[in-house]
This record gives sequence, C-alpha cells and structure tokens, in this order.
Amino acid sequence: MSRYDLTDFEWRVIEPLLPNKPRGVPRVDDRRVLNGIFWVLRSGAPWRDLPERYGPRTTCYNRFVRWRKVGVWDRMMDAITAAYDGNPNDRQHFHPGAPTGCYGKKGDRDHCLGRSRGGLTTKIHAVVDAQGLPIRLGLTAGQTHDGQVADELLDHLGPHMIVLADKAYDADRIRTLIEEQGATPNIPAKSNRKWRPCFSKRLYRERNLIERFFSKLKHFRRVATRYDKLAENFLAMVQLASMRLWLRAYESTA
Repeated sequence: MSRYDLTDFEWRVIEPLLPNKPRGVPRVDDRRVLNGIFWVLRSGAPWRDLPERYGPRTTCYNRFVRWRKVGVWDRMMDAITAAYDGNPNDRQHFHPGAPTGCYGKKGDRDHCLGRSRGGLTTKIHAVVDAQGLPIRLGLTAGQTHDGQVADELLDHLGPHMIVLADKAYDADRIRTLIEEQGATPNIPAKSNRKWRPCFSKRLYRERNLIERFFSKLKHFRRVATRYDKLAENFLAMVQLASMRLWLRAYESTA
C-alpha cells in the first residue's frame, strides 16, 4: 500500500459520494482507481508512469476526466466542505492568488494561462475558513487582476462573518459585496484611499492561515507545478488536493 493511498477512514467518507455503478459490465474498482488518481496528484508523475497496481493508466485518466465533466469532483468538494457550519464567529480568509508555474504554450481561455513576472502562470485563488481549510476555489490567468475573481468567490458569505484579504482587494465594490451579505471586511487600505475604513491589525494576523494552506497545497506536486493543459483538469486536481486536506483534518479529530 502506498502512503498516497486512501485510508479506510477516507474511503468511508468518499465511497457514498461516488456515482452509482451503471448496469452491465462492472467497472474497475473505484478505490483502486482513486488511489491511482491521488498517486498522480501527489507525486506529479505523468499518467503513463502510473504503477501497475492501480490498473490501466487509461482507466484512471479517463475516469478522472469523465467524472470531472459530469461534476463529480464539484459535488464531492461541496459535500466534504459542508461540514463547515458557517459559525458566525469564524473568519474567512481570501487569498489574492498564488501563481503556479506551468509547461506549454499560451492558449485560449480554456487553458487559463497568462504572462506575469514569473512567465506563463496560472493563479489559484482560495477562500479558507478559520481552520485554514478551503471553502471556495478559483483560477485566473497569471496577468489577471486579483479583484476580478472576488465576485465569484465571495458570494456565499454568512451574517457576522469577518473577511480578511490584503490591500489588493481594497475596492469599494468588494467592500460593498461583503457588507451586503452581512459580513465585515477587514482589509488594509491602499495608500491613495481618501477615507480610512475600520481595520484591525490583530485580526489581520490570522491571514497566515491562507499562506499555510497554500504551503500544504504545494506538497501535491501536480498542483505545485501545473502539468495539466486544460484549466478544468488543473482545477479538478486542486479540488482533489483540497479534499484530501479536509479528509486528513477529519481523520485527525475523529
């Protein structure tokens, strides 16, 4: 058994979330296939290097793509993060985007690549809870302004929540978006702002949780260096890595 394989606890959580098996020829064992997908995610190795113990590499890859297309990974991410109960005393931390290096040429919008100071990159954006676990995820091209993804990731806030973000998000539009949902922005003001909103340096120290989340995310080599050509596949890998972090947190407290 590889150290990248699902534990019995993790499998018990995931198994009920998988699609029902269709009639006809039985499909290859789901746990073995998922172990193969997680092996690729954690090691960063090409699909063609998948060890034989996980079955045919084409089976693992095709199921990864097929389940991504029908929304299995999206639904699984939503179900696993549903344990987040929206405690009004929790803080949500919005990351301005971590650039991830990638191979290949600049493509169209389906590739989500853009030129930045680090070359061709993709930015990963995340909202994490007060435990540093991811709630919402998004991608943008490397040159895209960080604020453009705020509308998508900050539209499910709860009353009395405190949202921590850096000064790249100090915009009236973003502050209004947060406040209209009953939450409170704790964002440092830009130097050219004419009026100074309330800001707590003490609370802002907790933004290190988002940095720690991205540090853990980089342990997954498939995410640390983007090998996937399509943005949809890369985002699916980020989701799987995030789900693994949630499952490990569950298991450590169970």
